[in-house]
Amino acid sequence: MGGTNALRVAEAHPDRIAAVAGFHSGHLVTDAPDSPHLGVGTITGEVYLAHADQDHSIDAAQIAVLEAALAAAGVKYTSEVYAGAHNGFTMSDAAVYDAGAEQRHWTSLFALLERAF
Repeated sequence: MGGTNALRVAEAHPDRIAAVAGFHSGHLVTDAPDSPHLGVGTITGEVYLAHADQDHSIDAAQIAVLEAALAAAGVKYTSEVYAGAHNGFTMSDAAVYDAGAEQRHWTSLFALLERAF
């Protein structure tokens, strides 16, 4: 839900959003006419997406579609797959928590914020 909301805000307010990040975000590519990946053409800020490779809500083919949409729109983005991670890997109170992936996500998030601000 967070990644979808981040993309939606960046799409709706490109003049106000310098950067967004999504971690273990699913459902970014759907068959719906309002799928988040279809609106990325308005984004002017930088996008960082970290995908859990054990996430059933977004697979490698959907990630490729999302990356193609971002590239075609000229969006500055980074899209990475965290090997071995499950959806929710940053949540320390969840069974799927992954300390290494969480640390990687903080490093990537702070680097994005330093570039954007």
